[in-house]
Amino acid sequence: MTIGVEEEFLLVDPSTRRPVARAADVLARVRDLPPGAKAHRELSGVQVEFASGVCADLDELREHLVAGRRALTEAARAEGLWLVASGTPPLADPSPALSAGERFEQIEVMYRRQVTGYQCCGCHVHVGVPDVETAVHVVDHLRPWLPTLLALGANSPFDDDGDTGYASWRMMDQARFPNSGVPPLFGSAAAYDARLARLVDCGVLVDHTQTFWLARPSPKYPTVEVRVADAAATVDHAVLQAGLTRALVDTARVAGPAPELDDQVLAAAVWTAARYGLSGPGVDPFTARRVPAVELLEALLEHVSDALGEDREPVRALVDDVLEHGTGAQRQLRAGSPDEAVDLLACDPAGAGSPRA
Repeated sequence: MTIGVEEEFLLVDPSTRRPVARAADVLARVRDLPPGAKAHRELSGVQVEFASGVCADLDELREHLVAGRRALTEAARAEGLWLVASGTPPLADPSPALSAGERFEQIEVMYRRQVTGYQCCGCHVHVGVPDVETAVHVVDHLRPWLPTLLALGANSPFDDDGDTGYASWRMMDQARFPNSGVPPLFGSAAAYDARLARLVDCGVLVDHTQTFWLARPSPKYPTVEVRVADAAATVDHAVLQAGLTRALVDTARVAGPAPELDDQVLAAAVWTAARYGLSGPGVDPFTARRVPAVELLEALLEHVSDALGEDREPVRALVDDVLEHGTGAQRQLRAGSPDEAVDLLACDPAGAGSPRA
């Protein structure tokens, strides 16, 4: 199965450590992207996005992500800025400008203050599937595993210049939007389309291409899109999310009907993953009980062991590195303060992540 990743980043003034709305200037300087890769604007002018090309394996994906970070970092530094990989800005811009464009304007009119201060960045994984029916079947099976991917990818403990007490404050910001969180159990592509159309008719989504579910059939590509993780602190963290997500999709494709799980328990699992990351408890969606988050991670690895195939050992090594050195959130907190977290997560010109993370 093919794979791709979209990485969102913050543009930060090195002198203040705060985001600045200079996305258009930076994107105008971007050069030397890999084949099929693109750099985009995002909702806020303080954000830029790198979208890899369609990749056949994790090695190719890593090459794309390294090249993308290098290109965006060089473009940002040419403008006197840093490219920072964090789910939320440790030190916020109190009045970030939204990007220009008709769709962005529609979003601002609909959601008002929910988006005027929104500066969150994620790591989105796309995995190729043959059709929408397969995509919906896969999404149904992903539901119990999304909180664990969140715990593993948590990288936003700071917000509004202070420690939030959460590993992923980005997820709490996203929870304010309609139909956020784990998607419901759909059962078929027709049911998915009907639920989406109902939300558009209710007036809480701009159109059918906009949802806030943590996994969905992509409205633009023949893929399942999983957008649960915060912006990855390093390329390794992004590759790990991609490897596990592809293995989950591969496992789901050949599975029977998805289990019917309690939506409130799934919501509790997402909240707990956002609160503690991997450093505390998690909620097992199958048993509706509190267990250590690392046990859920090991259960995920066991669940996808066959699907990982030749990636099993490299993915295991990446997991062990996170368990030893910490998630992005744990590394930010160890840095000691919001401004030091910015320094930690400023991407280096070589493009391999941040020099200290």
